[in-house]
Amino acid sequence: QVQVVESGGGLVQAGGSLRLSCAASGRINSLAAMAWYRQAPGKQRDLVATITSDGSTNYVDSVKGRFTISRDNAKNTVYLQMNSLKPEDTAVYYCSADVKTRLAAPTYTYWGQGTQVTVSS
Repeated sequence: QVQVVESGGGLVQAGGSLRLSCAASGRINSLAAMAWYRQAPGKQRDLVATITSDGSTNYVDSVKGRFTISRDNAKNTVYLQMNSLKPEDTAVYYCSADVKTRLAAPTYTYWGQGTQVTVSS
């Protein structure tokens, strides 16, 4: 019913930049908060940044001042601009989207398949 697809990962040297994109498509009546998470090998999945439908943002302390989350509501797309990347940012990055498929339906969180970000030292 709803698909969430991330793109933009890759390999970058420390200090470099990457921009991740995440597009939600399918049966979407309304799209509320969207977020980026990351999961490093052997660790749990952690929240990185969130953005509400009206553009309010929140970041984990470790990325404040380096990462910027934004969204294009017309395209149901969220972005994560990552600057001054560090080796410890290496992880699989996942996008989530809080979606109502119908007006009276509950909000459900859909996940993408993840995109690998590797930062070399």
